[in-house]
This record gives sequence, C-alpha cells and structure tokens, in this order.
Amino acid sequence: MVVDKPSGWTSHQVVARCRRLLGTRKVGHAGTLDPMATGLLLVGFGRATRLLGYLAKAPKTYVATIRLGQSTITDDAEGEVVAAVGAAGLTEGDVRAALPAFTGVISQVPSAVSAIKVDGKRAYARVRAGEDVQLAAREVTVSRFEVLAVRRATSAERTVSRHDGEEPSISVVDSGYPVAVLDVDVVVDCSSGTYIRALARDLGERLGVGGHLTALRRTRIGAAEQADIRLDAAGLAGDARPEAIGMVQLARDFFPVAEVTAEQASDIGFGRSLRLAVPADPTAMVYGDQLLALYRPDGEVARPVAVLA
Repeated sequence: MVVDKPSGWTSHQVVARCRRLLGTRKVGHAGTLDPMATGLLLVGFGRATRLLGYLAKAPKTYVATIRLGQSTITDDAEGEVVAAVGAAGLTEGDVRAALPAFTGVISQVPSAVSAIKVDGKRAYARVRAGEDVQLAAREVTVSRFEVLAVRRATSAERTVSRHDGEEPSISVVDSGYPVAVLDVDVVVDCSSGTYIRALARDLGERLGVGGHLTALRRTRIGAAEQADIRLDAAGLAGDARPEAIGMVQLARDFFPVAEVTAEQASDIGFGRSLRLAVPADPTAMVYGDQLLALYRPDGEVARPVAVLA
C-alpha cells in the first residue's frame, strides 16, 4: 500500500496502525520518513515484506522548505536553534547560484540526529545521551535541486555576541529578538539515502548563514506518485477500505521483469540458478499472475536474491 503519512507520526506508528487495520502483524515499511515529514510511505504486508529492502532503494522526490539564516541541532525545525545570524543580505540569485554544487553525485554527511546505527545504536539516541556523534560521508545522487519560491520572513531567535568580564566575546542565541531569514521552497529528485535535512544544512553553510528544514513532503517513491490510503488520528481517513497493490503490479512498477516458462518457474521454486540473461539486480521473475522471485545477473546465469514462491 502507498500511505500518506501525517505530520507528527513516526513511520513505525504508521506500520502499527496498518497492522490493526489489516489484522496481521507481518507489516513493514520501505524508506523511513521523519515525524515532521509528510507524504508517501510504502507499506508492505504478508510476503511483500520481503521486498521492502529493495523497494526502499527506489529514487525519490521531495518538496521542502529550507530556512536560511538559522541552524538547528537536528538540521530541521524540531531541534533547538544553535545559530541565528540571519539572511538579510542574501538574495534569490545567491541561492540559485549555490544549488549546482549540490547536484549530481555528491558526498554528504548525514545529520547526526538520524536513524543510522553507530556500533549497534541509533545515532539520534547517542546524540540525545550527550555523545558527540560524527558520521562518515556517503555518496548520494541529486538529479534535481530547484527553487520553487522564495519568501522573506522574520524569526524570534538570533545570534548575538556577549562579553563576560575579560573573557572574549561568545555567540549565543537569544529569544525575542527578530532576525531576518529567507524561506526557500525547493523540489529535490534524489537517490535513496539522501538526507534533505543535510542538503538544507550544507546549503546554509555554503551561503555563510546556516540553514535548516522547516517542511518536508515526499511526493514520489519510484513509480508511486499517489497515496492509496490516508490515516488520521482515528485510523483510516474516510470510509474507503485500504487498497493494496498486487505483487505482480508492484514488480512491474518497480523492477525490470523477466517472464519465465513453467519449467523455469519450477526451478525458481527450488531456489535454483537459471541459464538466463536478466537485465538488472534485482529483476522480478514473473510466471502468469505470480511474482516468483527476484534474481540478479551473474554472467550468463541468473541467481536468486529473494524467492517468494
């Protein structure tokens, strides 16, 4: 199912709600969304849970709002402001000129407050426990990073300098003092593993004013561009029953497909390799109206990745 995740919900809470709606515990999701974010979340149940790791690798599209002139500890609006120098002198032209540096294959350091595991423990849990977490950079691909709109605004927090006796001045964040910021609506097409929060942070650093994310919505996961169901506080929004995507349709939407013979289907059921050229890792193996497995190419042979039959 493609679920429209509400703001304030964790992806795990969406899965828990879908378990109750579907009456089964075998439910999972592909591609975590932060609680602040909204938009498309793929939820699989039954045998489809075995496909979720592969579906999570699909490219994605997001629309987001980046606030330039302030930085937060989480790189989004849920964290406290740690620097607020303002963006009064920043122009739309400055922002547009900076975006090409963040397109193509780039090296990105994920936000320390993320779900990445460090020695078996989530990075965000280590940060909240007071640890200094430094995550390794990773390569991601951003194929589109475009400005949709720019708005000037003010915020009640700014960075000011203070002196403490003979000590050198230090920068602290004061509340109640207006600071000029620049809110930039953007659209991003990217590979799996790209952190939009990190794009906001890095764009702000490049422009010398800091930045963080104030809104995020995922509008596409691979071929999925529209939600099948919406959830609200009471459960399923509206009167419609949850609609599910069939396994074969899912395969055709997300993977290259190889149509196999009855003899090949029998071999697939036993997890055997096939003397067959398949186009990609993974390739969906389909027989009639059944998705049998995912296979990968290995020279002139196709080898099983996940057998579902």
